[in-house]
Amino acid sequence: MNAYEAVIGLEIHVELKTESKIFCASSAHFGGAPNAHICPVCLGLPGVLPVLNKKVVEYGIRAALALNCEVAHFCKFDRKNYYYPDLPKNYQISQYDLPLAQNGYLEIDTGNGRKRIGIIRIHMEEDAGKLVHQGTVTTTPYSLVDYNRTGVPLLEIVSAPDMRSPEEARAYAEKLRSIIQFTGISDCKMEEGSLRVDANVSVRPAGTKEFGVKTEIKNVNSFRALQRALAYEIERQIELLETGGAVVQETRTWDEGKGVTLPLRSKEEAHDYRYFPEPDLPPLVISREWVAEIYRSLPELPDARRERYMRDYGLPAYDAGVLTATREIGDYFEACVKLYPQPKTVSNWVMGELLRLLNATNTEITASPVKPEQLASLLKLIDSGTISGKIAKTVFEAMFSSGRDPEKIVAEQELVQISDVAALEAVVREVITANPKVVADYRQGKEKALGFLVGQVMKATKGKANPALVNKLLRENLRDG
Repeated sequence: MNAYEAVIGLEIHVELKTESKIFCASSAHFGGAPNAHICPVCLGLPGVLPVLNKKVVEYGIRAALALNCEVAHFCKFDRKNYYYPDLPKNYQISQYDLPLAQNGYLEIDTGNGRKRIGIIRIHMEEDAGKLVHQGTVTTTPYSLVDYNRTGVPLLEIVSAPDMRSPEEARAYAEKLRSIIQFTGISDCKMEEGSLRVDANVSVRPAGTKEFGVKTEIKNVNSFRALQRALAYEIERQIELLETGGAVVQETRTWDEGKGVTLPLRSKEEAHDYRYFPEPDLPPLVISREWVAEIYRSLPELPDARRERYMRDYGLPAYDAGVLTATREIGDYFEACVKLYPQPKTVSNWVMGELLRLLNATNTEITASPVKPEQLASLLKLIDSGTISGKIAKTVFEAMFSSGRDPEKIVAEQELVQISDVAALEAVVREVITANPKVVADYRQGKEKALGFLVGQVMKATKGKANPALVNKLLRENLRDG
């Protein structure tokens, strides 16, 4: 592996969150009965003409500016000709030589520090329909066609071949998704196909400049799958070269179950698509005033928010990175901090208990049963000594499963922390009497023995004892003995 270097570029398709499709008034919303969101225009019936959705251009410019691209003064649409059952016109309206934007970049964190990944171009196009396979793409005996997605607006974001490992490719894709989500132009849900990744990968002898023969990997539906597919394909190509074989330029699919890439078809070159200017759509002239207006409307983006969290809240880089992974997580965190101004404590609970339960239940943070004001209330109960930190985790789980306020759960389940000195003194003495060997160990200087005794007191009080008071009483009684 060390004798070779991987060269990776990604083509990421982002479905835009517009009400209607790019060239017609049909709904662009995800879902619905098969072939319910269609009309003569997106079906390509004779005599129809496309009309460009202005919101698509606006969203495209927002993405371009967020990704540090140069927005074109003049661009046009082209016909990309190919036959496939989910493409009713037998061509796709896309952009070829004059795209919406070019020459951008984003930065990722690597083990060797920050790395800039170039973005060659961003262009607008219409999505194709969807083939519903009766099995896997390689084994299905027949497929059904759903044209609901046909004509949904897409941005294709093409990276430079600047990535050198599957880990870098995953970091790039995750960072790009985060930026796009922050702009509000797409939800980027991979499970719904609103963000799709195609990877181009080749290998070359380490230290050389010339690119090797590349393959394209399609049908990658998660960031984990992207990383695994690239790792497999790099190893496959190296093994081919090491055994005297040759890498064939082709399109391959990732089989998640088998953990392998499989050939789909030979890779088409641009001239095979017979691109020519779309005759039914005029070129676009994009005013600098409009671009400036859109730039002023951009929200705070992930890197800027991350730096602010580190600067203003004093959070570690790791915390700030997790909390700015999506705009919604950051919004939740900030809403909590306004009510409970201890950022690090809030960060620990959001990253720990909240994200753990959200992931376990596949719940979006916007649908969290625990609202920011409820989490803030729970943390205040800990500070007031009403409940212990350990009990708070139990209360939080009950809040998450029911959506109820922490005060009601604590009262109903009688979880109020025991801080009565006399009551705890009695339990402490019982634990000391029942564990003479541990007591002897402590008195011989083994500090860990105290932790065992604290645990016994907490067990006897069903976790309700005030931990700080238990520690104090144990030390006093052990010293007196």
